Amino acid sequence: MGITTYIAIYFIVWWTVIFTILPFGVRSQHEDGVVEDGTEPGAPQRPLLLRKALVTTVVAAVFVGLFAWSVETGRLTLDMFPLPIKLY
Repeated sequence: MGITTYIAIYFIVWWTVIFTILPFGVRSQHEDGVVEDGTEPGAPQRPLLLRKALVTTVVAAVFVGLFAWSVETGRLTLDMFPLPIKLY
């Protein structure tokens, strides 16, 4: 596979991971007891987006790295996946 394929896979994995970890560790303004005027009480108090983006970047890089290693060494091939239909 080419570098473009791995970049596309990284992009998909990155977005999947970020949406998976976004809800973890988030406390609403209502839960903290400090609701600012004009805001929704359920709005996050401190979403820690930078930390979550960094964690997502590392997790996605490790996953895609392992996937690339598996493909390049021949441990993972398309022949290992069954086709949903018969092609004959």
